[in-house]
Amino acid sequence: MSSRPQKRSVTLRGHRTSVSLEPEFWTALRDIADEKGMAINALTAEIDAERDLDAGLATAMRLYILRYYQDRARG
Repeated sequence: MSSRPQKRSVTLRGHRTSVSLEPEFWTALRDIADEKGMAINALTAEIDAERDLDAGLATAMRLYILRYYQDRARG
């Protein structure tokens, strides 16, 4: 199963930027933000601030989502 990435705008440190993620990742990001009681922009800013500068933002977001669900599965 392969979905085409969708480009969406997010605001980081007061500036708009576009990020391309597959729809499933956008849904997961929205679900995580809801669980944490955060806006998607706030969660994205947190991910951006913590990412390795060698990784792009979209990659950092995918890895954050993966790790989030892996941690939940481990309990």
